Amino acid sequence: MLFVSALWPCFAQTQVEVTQFEVERYAEEVVLNAQVQFELSSSVEDALLRGIPVYFRAEAEVLRERWYWYDKSLSAVSRHYKLAYQPLTRRWRVSVSAGPSSAAGQGLALSQSYDTLAAAMSSVKKISRWRVAGPGELEPTGRYRLDFRFNLDVSQLPRPFQIGLLGQTDWDINILRSQPLLPEFSK
Repeated sequence: MLFVSALWPCFAQTQVEVTQFEVERYAEEVVLNAQVQFELSSSVEDALLRGIPVYFRAEAEVLRERWYWYDKSLSAVSRHYKLAYQPLTRRWRVSVSAGPSSAAGQGLALSQSYDTLAAAMSSVKKISRWRVAGPGELEPTGRYRLDFRFNLDVSQLPRPFQIGLLGQTDWDINILRSQPLLPEFSK
């Protein structure tokens, strides 16, 4: 028992929860507001302080529920966050884009600098007025479900880190939340 209790912190997974989750369905679009709550482990913070950027990914998918087959995906969107520490300026930088940073021609990426890690993480954890479905994608009377995923994207890390992370749960930040969409429009 003593051996297992001594090793328990090594196997403890990062506690991730959604503290706010609100889906608004208008006549022309579906908008998501969410607040994710988690703490970075000491190994993730150590990597950040050494200048290695960390990537987060938020995904939202609107599905039409069908009884005769798998649910049909109508809309799928994603946001990619890159959190990096810049040692020379001692500032934190968060970049948000619609695609992974390694993708060629990723389009527009918005970046902002912060003085502290806490301020940078608060911008990563909060999602406001994110349009997940546009005009004409949903029928007013259909049965739909929204699946929301948020995770730490270890596939964007440098290769030596990816190999070294096998079996380490302190880099495992994942959450999935599903919510049915009401058939009537809220506003």
